[in-house]
Amino acid sequence: MIASPRLPHLADLPYAGRGPAPALANPVDADTTGTVLDRVNAWARKSPDRRAVVGAGAEIGYADLVRRVERMRARLEAAGCGAGDVVACLGPRSARTIVLFLALESLGAVYLPVDPGWPRVRIDEVLRLSSSALAVEYTAGDEQPPVVERTAGGGGGPLEAPAGEEPRYVIYTSGTTGRPKGAVVAQPGMLNHLWAKVADLDITEDSRVVFTAPLVFDISIWQMLAPLMVGATVVVASDNDVLYPPRLHRLLLRHEATVVELVPTAIGTLLDDIARKGGGEVLPALRWLISTGEELKPSLAERALAALPHAGLLNAYGPTECSDDVTHHVVSPQDTAGARMPVGRPIGNAKIYCLVHDSEEGTWSEAGPGQAGELFVGGVPVGLGYLGDRDATLSAFFRDVFDPDSPTGRLYRTGDLGRIDGDGVHYLGRVDRQVKVAGVRMELDEIEAVLSRHGSVKLCAVTLRQEEGRPPVLTAHYVPGTEVEAGELEAFLRSALPASLVPRSWDRLEEMPLTPNGKVDHRALARREPPGEG
Repeated sequence: MIASPRLPHLADLPYAGRGPAPALANPVDADTTGTVLDRVNAWARKSPDRRAVVGAGAEIGYADLVRRVERMRARLEAAGCGAGDVVACLGPRSARTIVLFLALESLGAVYLPVDPGWPRVRIDEVLRLSSSALAVEYTAGDEQPPVVERTAGGGGGPLEAPAGEEPRYVIYTSGTTGRPKGAVVAQPGMLNHLWAKVADLDITEDSRVVFTAPLVFDISIWQMLAPLMVGATVVVASDNDVLYPPRLHRLLLRHEATVVELVPTAIGTLLDDIARKGGGEVLPALRWLISTGEELKPSLAERALAALPHAGLLNAYGPTECSDDVTHHVVSPQDTAGARMPVGRPIGNAKIYCLVHDSEEGTWSEAGPGQAGELFVGGVPVGLGYLGDRDATLSAFFRDVFDPDSPTGRLYRTGDLGRIDGDGVHYLGRVDRQVKVAGVRMELDEIEAVLSRHGSVKLCAVTLRQEEGRPPVLTAHYVPGTEVEAGELEAFLRSALPASLVPRSWDRLEEMPLTPNGKVDHRALARREPPGEG
């Protein structure tokens, strides 16, 4: 909703239900005032030598962290950085990332992570779209000072937002049109999410939370900040630690990590390494393993519960546009018996709605109990919209017609299918992954969910190949865990799905193509040469 610098006027959600739509809600007291740096300062006074950040060559106490933030702030101020300025930050995941974020927060500036590994054309596009005022380039170590420069455009002026909703960071996501969209999150939404992670994971001053996420992935924010709210320790994982399971395994052991969050693909490779080593290498200090970013399949959840019986498994769900995760679910063995895993109930001060769209009337109404619909989010977590992109903002953000006391007054349309039942929200895939073949509407995620339950399938994805002059063909791409023929997998699907949902084409892979965030790259799969039909 934030533009540069004006906010577009949001329309009411066109709701035609009989009364206010029922919502899953979880009102709690969470202090969304002040800054993260306020908490860091308090811990620096109380326990100056307590370890704040370790790993990747760093070991920094709370008092030292505050001194580093002060030096970084002075450098930014000298370059003209002020409240509301968007600052592009290019560097590796490191202690310096945390220092830079806290320095920007203290100035009221807006943090924009940019992956230095992106193609130059992508970096230039994000800098242009964001109207960033400054760019900061930094290394992981202290041997080279960060370089702070004015950007070519000089910035589009400080961002404006409703009173009490100071914009704090921007994460660029891939738009369906190919043009990236910059989701803007406000300070209260960010702090609310940090406190939700602290509460639901019982993070205390004795916790050691691993910082694994790519910086352009929204989960990086809570991983590097939530521990600092309560005097805990952030364990920084280098890129090599994250890319190579044996190294990640050793890092978790060496620092006695208590909380680690990974995408499902990375969870699978970590479990493979644990299985190879076994015995005392099973991460005895780990208290929570968190799955996020993609759908957690029951077969993988079952493996995780068996390999790490002493640790809780949390399934987390949420859009970047809503301050990261909006639901949490503690996985039980009973959950793994179903075809899809629940993503749970709302975090504190989030509201989840499930609505059904009438395409003829263009209106929405509430989904019935257990009925599939599209998920909407209300409450404190809802972000400010897309930076400088009025049309994208107006297509996804609406005025909240359900809650007159909403702290933001906004609803966000996630584009995710789901249903709400007794154990909370069930994620059913993306609306834009719903396809139609020969008049039959189908969910590609549903086919993937069933195929993943075959014991010989390590990873899988389903795409719809559409070539001009030829009928569309469903293609199943799979990485086998053990030797298996495509015919066996096809028979397995036929035993569980209608014939129209069974892929005709089967593509065996040595490894699954992934995006930089570790998710399955469906676009890359769709570009592959057509495999043979089953």
